[in-house]
Amino acid sequence: MSIKPLKIGSLTLKNNIVLAPMAGITNSPYRQICVQSGVALVYSEMVSSNGLIRDGKRTQELLTRSSTERPFGVQLFGDDPEVLGQATEIASELGELIDLNMGCPVKKVIRSGAGSALLCDPAKVARIVATMRRATTLPFTVKIRSGWNLKQINFLEIAHICELEGADAVILHPRTRCQGFGGHSNWDHLAMLKQHIGIPVIGSGDIYTAQDGLDMLNRTGCDGIMIGRGGYGNPWLIDNILRLQQGQPEQHPTPQQRLATALNHIKLYHHHFGSRKTVLDMRKHLCWYSRGMTGASEFRADVNQTQDLESLLGCVTSFFNRQGDK
Repeated sequence: MSIKPLKIGSLTLKNNIVLAPMAGITNSPYRQICVQSGVALVYSEMVSSNGLIRDGKRTQELLTRSSTERPFGVQLFGDDPEVLGQATEIASELGELIDLNMGCPVKKVIRSGAGSALLCDPAKVARIVATMRRATTLPFTVKIRSGWNLKQINFLEIAHICELEGADAVILHPRTRCQGFGGHSNWDHLAMLKQHIGIPVIGSGDIYTAQDGLDMLNRTGCDGIMIGRGGYGNPWLIDNILRLQQGQPEQHPTPQQRLATALNHIKLYHHHFGSRKTVLDMRKHLCWYSRGMTGASEFRADVNQTQDLESLLGCVTSFFNRQGDK
């Protein structure tokens, strides 16, 4: 199997691996790390359509990117077609692709009628997608789940509506809203969807190894795959999927390669957010980078107690250098 470019509307990606939009995770530093590992498209964190049209400072921060983050998709959420249309017009000046979130299962989001709550109202889905489509000439994707719950599996209906109203691709996370992230996602739904619609299907869910990525592509026939939680602390997953696609062996990072990536991530974070936020926010990423390594539990405890950037850097450098001595 060779690396396959992925065409979404007028946009042709260099390969068929994209980075999932993840609240609190896929900010600019994280996206830059994944771009360096070979991902073909990155998405913003989930952006409130109401916040965007009101020019909220927090919303603008979510859409700040470096010159390396291209193409860049802006993911919007909301429940009002007109507001989403206005937000789409604004977002079209800030990225190369627009995405509508209809998959978020978080209670705060669904209580507002947004995210996966929209799956319960196909007529509103049609109005929203049509309005957003009219508001932009950019490629337009929609991210959905299999349905609200196991008795309301309606991804085929929702995806068909999205296609009819002008979406250029559908991203399916094949779990219901009520399943959250539990159990294994139902990849059979991806195969069914691929047979049901004529626009590209991108699969999301339970890609933790490079072989998982290849298996999803081969078993479902989907056009592309989206890397989410499997990439936490493991940007090498992207490169290894690309390697397997070309028939090459995987390359697992050495402790020194892990250290170099972790330090680069800290540097990017510091440049983007400053010292205090770097110390607080990088803790979770550093814990993920250390998974499976000797002394990782002690390292996590130490990292979570650091209070300044110098201590954080010292803790990280010392831990990974000790790994190299083993």
